[in-house]
Amino acid sequence: MSVRPIPATEAIGRLAEFDTVIDARSENEFAEDHLPEAVNWPSLHNEERHEVGTLYKQVSPFDARKLGAALVARNIARHIEKNLHDKTRAWKPLVYCWRGGQRSGSLSLVLGQIGFNVHLVEGGYKAFRAAMLAQLPELAQRLQYRVICGPTGSGKTRLLQALEAAGAQVLDLEALASHRSSVLGLIPGQPQPTQKRFDTLVWQKLRSFDPARPVYVESESKKVGNLAVPEVLITAMRASPCLRLDLSDDERVKLLLEDYSFFSTDVDLFCDRLEALTQLRGKEQVRAWQEQVRKGEIEPVVRELLVKHYDPGYATSTRRNFQEFAQAVVIAPKDRTPEAMTALAQELVSA
Repeated sequence: MSVRPIPATEAIGRLAEFDTVIDARSENEFAEDHLPEAVNWPSLHNEERHEVGTLYKQVSPFDARKLGAALVARNIARHIEKNLHDKTRAWKPLVYCWRGGQRSGSLSLVLGQIGFNVHLVEGGYKAFRAAMLAQLPELAQRLQYRVICGPTGSGKTRLLQALEAAGAQVLDLEALASHRSSVLGLIPGQPQPTQKRFDTLVWQKLRSFDPARPVYVESESKKVGNLAVPEVLITAMRASPCLRLDLSDDERVKLLLEDYSFFSTDVDLFCDRLEALTQLRGKEQVRAWQEQVRKGEIEPVVRELLVKHYDPGYATSTRRNFQEFAQAVVIAPKDRTPEAMTALAQELVSA
């Protein structure tokens, strides 16, 4: 068989043709971001890459290449022994590294010599990211969005989940960002992805949508936690029709107590997060909330957070940022329950 270099733009368009997408970079590089559905076959592991790089700078490029060649050869042998036992001659991999150089080139050469039909991404991950970012504006602008607006606790995320279950196209930016998009929104045990990874996840989702059908999305700000939403996407969302989700204050409080139940079981975590509100609400107010939380008075604190922190200025802010909010269609589920959200989602999908 052979090794065929292909441009990143071509590789992106043909991803579905390949049986396996192989990232030959180190584990840390892979974790930062990678092509969709890629698997990690490091030609150099994290420590090895550091060792070779240090030798390159402190001794000589020649000595570094000798060490690198030995390490890469051993690692490729391990990958072949571990991963190729069930692969037939028809197996078709796509391989890349950082810039399509020695790491992916070495792996591709060996796979090609075995007899596989190997494709190598020219320019590697760096070229893929450039091509992906270049595609984002067209992908974001070709879609028709339905922006779900509503104050904190009104059930926007629950409705998005119900819409997706009902067959609608949904862009859940908070799920992609592993964050609930507020000062208290970091989810325990779920670190946010890197900005590069988030960009790729958004791009991957956008390219999966049918432009002929609406895409439901929440009225996010420019940042979800520490991650920036692509500017072209925010601009498109803010010019789109809005739906205003209404839920009573009592139901909103109950919903937040359910969705943020970890604050009830870990009061130290809750108190630590409340510290982030000191600049906005003052030390005295934050300390008062923390004292209530330590006494187990969670529900009153959640209610006050809605009234004093989240709700003030919500409508003004949303109206300022989303051009169609003043004309938003009001939608109101019976209550906060999944059953009520399912009924509302089915109503929206069938409309």
